[in-house]
Amino acid sequence: MNNMMYMLSGRNRFTSASSTYDQGLVWVTLILLGIGLVMVYSASIALAEADKMTGHQPTYFLVRHSIFLVISLTVALLAFQVPTRFWQKMAPYLFLLGLFLLVLVLIPGVGRNVNGSQRWLSLFVINLQPSEFMKLFAAIYVADYTIRKAEVMDSIKRGFLPMVAVMVVVGWLLLREPDFGAFSVIVSISMAILWLGGINARIFVGLMALLPVAVVGLIWSSPYRLQRVIGFMDPWADPFGKGYQLSHALIAFGRGEWLGVGLGASVEKLLYLPEAHTDFLMAVIAEELGFIGVMVVVALFAWLVIRAFRIGKEAVANERYFSALLAQGIGVWIGVQSIINIGVNMGVLPTKGLTLPLLSFGGSGILANCIALAILLRIDWENRRLQKGLPA
Repeated sequence: MNNMMYMLSGRNRFTSASSTYDQGLVWVTLILLGIGLVMVYSASIALAEADKMTGHQPTYFLVRHSIFLVISLTVALLAFQVPTRFWQKMAPYLFLLGLFLLVLVLIPGVGRNVNGSQRWLSLFVINLQPSEFMKLFAAIYVADYTIRKAEVMDSIKRGFLPMVAVMVVVGWLLLREPDFGAFSVIVSISMAILWLGGINARIFVGLMALLPVAVVGLIWSSPYRLQRVIGFMDPWADPFGKGYQLSHALIAFGRGEWLGVGLGASVEKLLYLPEAHTDFLMAVIAEELGFIGVMVVVALFAWLVIRAFRIGKEAVANERYFSALLAQGIGVWIGVQSIINIGVNMGVLPTKGLTLPLLSFGGSGILANCIALAILLRIDWENRRLQKGLPA
């Protein structure tokens, strides 16, 4: 616990004592959602017109994404009303719910298979992706676990191994789908929270040393992951096969140059670049809005991550350690997933099925992100009340 206090202590000098909530956090979130709405529409018009399932309506994805946003913001508003202590109390139950959904999605006839991956539960009008909510549930659970086990976090047997066992189960379920990207994000969230929560440094260093070995083993044991890595190493060696998606993403980045070709003028979205409105939305942003547009999005994500960590620091100053760990866990989640998605789009990382938080098309991802940021906003709101001497 001392380690956590040392690493997180301090107050945010930018917090306005007169504000009842963090207006900057709300506006940055809304701006990212707004950019996502515009770019999803732009990236999906050609696909919507060509696909019979959409009725050839160019606004098909725009309408659905707008509905996702309304639902997500409504649920986020409700989540903001929930005290942080309730999330801590419900942590084990939410985690068990997440595990149940991950098991449910693997049952033949229950889980829906799309493009070779069984990651969705069909709810008639929408598809639910359990792995998106598992990221949030994992952050809540690991934060609660770290606080409950604070006295034994130096012990491998009593503090570390139980969490490893839980993560192995989660990892096995996710890799069965398969969803290596979600597993990577959840591992990052868990490790960051454990480290900030005061896990023994030798245990952490040992775990970090083993991670590359585990990653290589997972890649080598799976033919499709190995093919993705081979395509990533030299996409131009097989531009119509393994390197097709990445090569077209790189072409989109190249065409964008500094200021882009103009909103709506992308060529790659015209059925050349697969998943242009989901996993590769950043490539369309780069082509249409250029380097400047990409940097604006990156800067907004960077602001969110930094703000999450500062909210965590304020929570520690108020001796609210669960809130601190959860806030920074959410920051790690947004940061890591953004880095992976942008890295994949730029050819820096091998292709993974991870969307860009708050921007990419997809109801489950948008909903989970909005709930997480509502919880972050609630943590900040409670911090401000405590600073004023009011009950949280």
